[in-house]
Amino acid sequence: MITLALSKGRIFDETLPLLAAAGIEVLEDPEKSRKLILPTNRDDVRVVLVRASDVPTYVEYGGADIGVVGKDTLIEHGGHGLYQPLDLQIAKCRVSVAVRKDFDYQSAVKSGSRLKVATKYTEIARSFFADKGVHVDLIKLYGSMELAPLTGLADAIVDMVSTGATLKANHLVEVEHIMDISSRLVVNQAALKLKSDPIRAIMTAFESAVETRA
Repeated sequence: MITLALSKGRIFDETLPLLAAAGIEVLEDPEKSRKLILPTNRDDVRVVLVRASDVPTYVEYGGADIGVVGKDTLIEHGGHGLYQPLDLQIAKCRVSVAVRKDFDYQSAVKSGSRLKVATKYTEIARSFFADKGVHVDLIKLYGSMELAPLTGLADAIVDMVSTGATLKANHLVEVEHIMDISSRLVVNQAALKLKSDPIRAIMTAFESAVETRA
Protein backbone atom coordinates (compact mmCIF):
# COMPACT_ATOMS: atom_id res chain seq x y z
CA MET A 1 0.00 0.00 0.00
CA ILE A 2 1.28 3.45 -0.98
CA THR A 3 0.00 6.28 1.22
CA LEU A 4 0.01 9.81 -0.18
CA ALA A 5 -0.35 12.78 2.20
CA LEU A 6 -2.18 15.82 0.83
CA SER A 7 -3.75 18.94 2.30
CA LYS A 8 -7.20 20.17 1.25
CA GLY A 9 -7.58 23.08 -1.08
CA ARG A 10 -5.38 24.31 -3.88
CA ILE A 11 -2.62 21.71 -3.50
CA PHE A 12 -5.14 18.87 -3.50
CA ASP A 13 -6.96 20.21 -6.57
CA GLU A 14 -3.76 20.83 -8.54
CA THR A 15 -2.32 17.42 -7.63
CA LEU A 16 -5.31 15.57 -9.15
CA PRO A 17 -4.11 15.93 -12.79
CA LEU A 18 -0.68 14.61 -11.76
CA LEU A 19 -2.30 11.62 -10.10
CA ALA A 20 -4.39 11.05 -13.23
CA ALA A 21 -1.17 10.93 -15.25
CA ALA A 22 -0.05 8.11 -12.92
CA GLY A 23 -3.36 6.31 -13.44
CA ILE A 24 -4.63 7.20 -9.99
CA GLU A 25 -8.09 8.64 -9.37
CA VAL A 26 -9.28 9.75 -5.94
CA LEU A 27 -12.79 8.32 -5.51
CA GLU A 28 -14.22 10.82 -3.01
CA ASP A 29 -14.35 14.62 -2.84
CA PRO A 30 -12.58 15.79 0.34
CA GLU A 31 -14.89 18.79 0.54
CA LYS A 32 -17.95 16.54 0.73
CA SER A 33 -16.58 13.53 2.61
CA ARG A 34 -15.83 13.45 6.32
CA LYS A 35 -13.24 10.75 5.79
CA LEU A 36 -9.58 11.54 6.41
CA ILE A 37 -8.40 8.54 4.40
CA LEU A 38 -9.69 8.56 0.83
CA PRO A 39 -9.69 5.52 -1.46
CA THR A 40 -8.48 5.60 -5.05
CA ASN A 41 -9.22 3.46 -8.08
CA ARG A 42 -6.12 1.44 -7.17
CA ASP A 43 -6.22 -0.96 -4.25
CA ASP A 44 -2.56 -0.25 -3.53
CA VAL A 45 -2.84 3.56 -3.26
CA ARG A 46 -4.70 5.70 -0.72
CA VAL A 47 -4.75 9.40 0.14
CA VAL A 48 -4.60 10.78 3.70
CA LEU A 49 -5.79 14.32 4.36
CA VAL A 50 -3.68 16.30 6.83
CA ARG A 51 -2.89 19.93 7.58
CA ALA A 52 -0.36 21.37 5.15
CA SER A 53 2.10 21.96 8.00
CA ASP A 54 1.85 18.28 9.00
CA VAL A 55 2.64 16.78 5.59
CA PRO A 56 6.45 16.77 6.13
CA THR A 57 6.00 15.12 9.54
CA TYR A 58 3.73 12.38 8.23
CA VAL A 59 6.16 11.58 5.43
CA GLU A 60 9.31 11.83 7.56
CA TYR A 61 8.01 9.46 10.24
CA GLY A 62 6.32 6.98 7.92
CA GLY A 63 2.67 7.93 8.39
CA ALA A 64 2.74 8.46 4.63
CA ASP A 65 5.14 7.25 1.96
CA ILE A 66 4.96 10.33 -0.22
CA GLY A 67 3.40 13.78 0.01
CA VAL A 68 2.89 17.06 -1.79
CA VAL A 69 3.80 20.20 0.13
CA GLY A 70 4.70 23.84 -0.50
CA LYS A 71 8.29 25.02 -0.37
CA ASP A 72 7.26 27.50 2.33
CA THR A 73 6.04 24.68 4.57
CA LEU A 74 9.27 22.74 4.09
CA ILE A 75 11.28 25.80 5.14
CA GLU A 76 9.07 26.59 8.14
CA HIS A 77 8.34 23.08 9.41
CA GLY A 78 11.39 21.17 8.29
CA GLY A 79 12.20 19.09 5.27
CA HIS A 80 15.18 17.40 6.88
CA GLY A 81 15.35 13.69 6.28
CA LEU A 82 12.97 13.88 3.33
CA TYR A 83 13.85 13.03 -0.24
CA GLN A 84 12.65 15.92 -2.42
CA PRO A 85 12.98 14.67 -5.99
CA LEU A 86 10.67 16.99 -7.87
CA ASP A 87 9.34 20.54 -8.02
CA LEU A 88 5.79 19.95 -9.24
CA GLN A 89 5.31 23.56 -10.37
CA ILE A 90 1.82 23.71 -8.84
CA ALA A 91 0.16 26.01 -6.28
CA LYS A 92 2.48 28.81 -7.32
CA CYS A 93 2.64 32.06 -5.38
CA ARG A 94 5.25 34.27 -3.76
CA VAL A 95 6.34 35.44 -0.33
CA SER A 96 6.60 39.21 -0.09
CA VAL A 97 7.01 42.08 2.33
CA ALA A 98 4.01 44.42 2.40
CA VAL A 99 3.28 47.66 4.25
CA ARG A 100 0.61 50.36 4.47
CA LYS A 101 0.64 52.69 1.48
CA ASP A 102 1.66 55.62 3.67
CA PHE A 103 4.60 53.83 5.32
CA ASP A 104 8.02 54.72 3.86
CA TYR A 105 9.60 51.28 4.04
CA GLN A 106 12.74 52.11 2.07
CA SER A 107 13.59 55.08 4.28
CA ALA A 108 13.02 53.01 7.41
CA VAL A 109 15.38 50.32 6.12
CA LYS A 110 18.05 52.82 5.02
CA SER A 111 17.97 54.65 8.35
CA GLY A 112 18.51 51.40 10.24
CA SER A 113 15.18 51.55 12.04
CA ARG A 114 14.12 48.44 13.92
CA LEU A 115 10.98 47.16 12.21
CA LYS A 116 8.10 45.25 13.73
CA VAL A 117 7.17 42.51 11.27
CA ALA A 118 4.10 40.29 11.61
CA THR A 119 4.17 36.93 9.86
CA LYS A 120 3.30 33.26 9.93
CA TYR A 121 6.56 32.58 8.10
CA THR A 122 9.08 33.37 10.81
CA GLU A 123 11.96 31.29 9.43
CA ILE A 124 11.68 32.82 5.97
CA ALA A 125 11.36 36.35 7.39
CA ARG A 126 14.22 35.91 9.88
CA SER A 127 16.59 34.68 7.18
CA PHE A 128 15.58 37.36 4.68
CA PHE A 129 16.03 40.33 7.01
CA ALA A 130 19.22 38.90 8.51
CA ASP A 131 20.74 38.67 5.04
CA LYS A 132 19.82 42.31 4.44
CA GLY A 133 21.22 43.39 7.81
CA VAL A 134 17.83 44.79 8.85
CA HIS A 135 16.90 44.57 12.52
CA VAL A 136 13.40 43.27 13.07
CA ASP A 137 11.12 42.15 15.88
CA LEU A 138 9.05 39.26 14.55
CA ILE A 139 5.45 38.90 15.69
CA LYS A 140 3.99 35.46 15.05
CA LEU A 141 0.46 35.48 13.68
CA TYR A 142 -1.61 32.66 12.21
CA GLY A 143 -4.06 34.56 10.02
CA SER A 144 -5.53 37.91 8.93
CA MET A 145 -2.00 39.19 8.50
CA GLU A 146 -3.20 42.33 6.73
CA LEU A 147 -4.70 43.65 9.99
CA ALA A 148 -1.31 44.01 11.67
CA PRO A 149 -0.15 47.21 9.89
CA LEU A 150 -3.65 48.65 9.89
CA THR A 151 -3.97 48.39 13.68
CA GLY A 152 -0.41 49.47 14.46
CA LEU A 153 0.62 46.02 15.63
CA ALA A 154 3.39 45.92 13.03
CA ASP A 155 5.18 48.11 10.50
CA ALA A 156 5.22 45.40 7.87
CA ILE A 157 4.07 41.88 7.15
CA VAL A 158 5.71 38.94 5.42
CA ASP A 159 3.00 36.90 3.77
CA MET A 160 2.04 34.69 0.86
CA VAL A 161 0.78 36.61 -2.15
CA SER A 162 -1.05 35.18 -5.14
CA THR A 163 -2.90 37.90 -7.05
CA GLY A 164 -2.31 40.76 -4.61
CA ALA A 165 -6.05 41.48 -4.44
CA THR A 166 -6.26 41.03 -0.65
CA LEU A 167 -3.38 43.44 -0.09
CA LYS A 168 -4.98 46.01 -2.38
CA ALA A 169 -8.36 45.66 -0.68
CA ASN A 170 -6.70 46.45 2.65
CA HIS A 171 -4.64 49.38 1.32
CA LEU A 172 -1.33 47.56 1.55
CA VAL A 173 1.45 47.43 -1.06
CA GLU A 174 4.20 44.94 -1.79
CA VAL A 175 7.62 46.48 -1.23
CA GLU A 176 9.93 43.46 -1.51
CA HIS A 177 9.75 40.06 -3.17
CA ILE A 178 11.36 37.41 -0.98
CA MET A 179 10.92 34.18 -2.93
CA ASP A 180 8.72 32.28 -5.34
CA ILE A 181 6.85 29.31 -3.93
CA SER A 182 5.60 26.11 -5.55
CA SER A 183 4.82 22.64 -4.26
CA ARG A 184 7.28 19.75 -4.02
CA LEU A 185 6.96 16.00 -4.06
CA VAL A 186 8.49 14.59 -0.86
CA VAL A 187 9.30 10.94 -0.23
CA ASN A 188 10.06 8.88 2.88
CA GLN A 189 13.55 7.50 2.32
CA ALA A 190 12.85 4.11 3.91
CA ALA A 191 9.68 3.72 1.82
CA LEU A 192 11.66 4.52 -1.31
CA LYS A 193 13.83 1.49 -0.61
CA LEU A 194 11.06 -0.86 0.52
CA LYS A 195 8.48 0.17 -2.10
CA SER A 196 10.85 1.29 -4.80
CA ASP A 197 8.98 0.19 -7.93
CA PRO A 198 5.51 1.65 -7.22
CA ILE A 199 6.90 4.89 -5.76
CA ARG A 200 9.32 5.42 -8.64
CA ALA A 201 6.47 4.75 -11.09
CA ILE A 202 4.47 7.56 -9.49
CA MET A 203 7.51 9.85 -9.49
CA THR A 204 8.15 9.18 -13.18
CA ALA A 205 4.51 9.82 -14.10
CA PHE A 206 4.52 13.08 -12.12
CA GLU A 207 7.76 14.19 -13.75
CA SER A 208 6.42 13.49 -17.26
CA ALA A 209 3.21 15.39 -16.49
CA VAL A 210 5.16 18.40 -15.21
CA GLU A 211 7.41 18.41 -18.28
CA THR A 212 4.43 18.11 -20.62
CA ARG A 213 2.65 21.02 -18.99
CA ALA A 214 5.79 23.15 -19.10
